[in-house]
Amino acid sequence: MITIVTPVFNGEKFIEFCLQTVIAQHCNEVEHLVIDGGSIDNTVTIVKKYAQHYPHIRWISERDCGQSDAMNKGIQMATGEIITFLNVDDYYEPNVLNQVIELFKTLPEPSFVVGNCRIWNDRNQVIDINKPAKLRLPALVVGLNINPYPCNPCAYFYHRSLHDQIGNYAIDDHHAMDLDFILRAVQVAHIKYVDQIWGNYRRIEGTKTYIAMADGSSDRRVRHLLRKYRKHLTPIEWVEWCYWRTWTQSKSFSLRAVRKLLKLIPYYSQ
Repeated sequence: MITIVTPVFNGEKFIEFCLQTVIAQHCNEVEHLVIDGGSIDNTVTIVKKYAQHYPHIRWISERDCGQSDAMNKGIQMATGEIITFLNVDDYYEPNVLNQVIELFKTLPEPSFVVGNCRIWNDRNQVIDINKPAKLRLPALVVGLNINPYPCNPCAYFYHRSLHDQIGNYAIDDHHAMDLDFILRAVQVAHIKYVDQIWGNYRRIEGTKTYIAMADGSSDRRVRHLLRKYRKHLTPIEWVEWCYWRTWTQSKSFSLRAVRKLLKLIPYYSQ
């Protein structure tokens, strides 16, 4: 079963569409947990109405310490062996959930599975497609302008048991907790990348993510995390990291040198 966790606070504009996008998946092995942070608009009223008719929807409404806290509450409530997060203004491509369930039947535990994500602005225009194909730690920490990480959790799924090994989301981090989790997850999980669009992420003006990107604070947090996790690299991973850095910084890097580096990384698979 897949557990979808939706953290929300005053999300009446999008919550009905969020609930409907899961219903439209026609997936019999799903539960949708709405973790409301004490909304004062009509969010809870809308969720209650849907929960009365759709037993896969469960919800709580109480004050929390932010999005990470809400995500962790959802993990504790989850009964599915597969976890994903769907922010209130995002949505899936058709039939993604059934496809993911079948895929996980073929994978070891814990696995971390990532698809592509279409990014929209608030004028309903596609501005990018996130394709995070390089998911080993050395590739990710070289720089996100070179190897992008999964930009939104609507396009990745993982075994709930992964939290037993790496812990939950950092409750004091309200902006980069997803990247921090990913950088921990790829060190222990079986990684699977699927070159298909699974999720749709709306980048809306006025949201905390949009503001952080606009004022540069998002980039600063990301650089801090990348420096932190470079310290986790093994010696052989340092060789791989140097390959990425040299390859991207010097156009004259010789093919012969690349081949020598790759011989030092027998398990290189990206």
